[in-house]
Amino acid sequence: MLHAAAIDVAFVDIQLAGGTSERDGLELVRAQSARPCAPAFVLATAHSQHALEAFDLGVVDYLTKPFTEARVAQCLARVRARVPAREASPLRIVGRRKRALVFVRLDEVWAFEAAERLAYVHVPQGRLDIDLSLLAIEASFGRTLLRVHRNWLVNAARVSEARGQRRQYRAPRRRNYTSRSRASAPFAVRDALLGNTFGIRPR
Repeated sequence: MLHAAAIDVAFVDIQLAGGTSERDGLELVRAQSARPCAPAFVLATAHSQHALEAFDLGVVDYLTKPFTEARVAQCLARVRARVPAREASPLRIVGRRKRALVFVRLDEVWAFEAAERLAYVHVPQGRLDIDLSLLAIEASFGRTLLRVHRNWLVNAARVSEARGQRRQYRAPRRRNYTSRSRASAPFAVRDALLGNTFGIRPR
């Protein structure tokens, strides 16, 4: 995992579960710290006797159990001082269209759809296949998306019109997404859409 992902900081115990010795964590740090792209290491352990050796290996900090909140805060301050802040790149969504991968920003998304055990994202380029469930998408993007139906998540910022008891939502290019199963609670969706607007009196 340390080789495969860009990890900034690794918190490592001295004695690792399933290890072959009581110093596996220390040996892991020793082996990895020489790599050019190695993460910063913090050792966390119930034993204080390895602290000098750990600092010789260049660890950022050495936490001994039990941790206090103040001590962990001090450790994180040291980590921030040592590890340069990485400029976060905006999260993009990738979908498939035939054999091509299409990359889109969240603000380009009109809606996500689940149908027949498959999931799709609706964007200006068309409908793209994706591998995520609506539940995973909802957990990732939170309130940006509005669940108007058990099979539909709509980008609230893209909704330009909501009408009728069955709640039809109009997005760009005259695409309409209709909520049927949630018609019993249309006001919850309406209130969510009106959350950052003015001009209509609340119900």
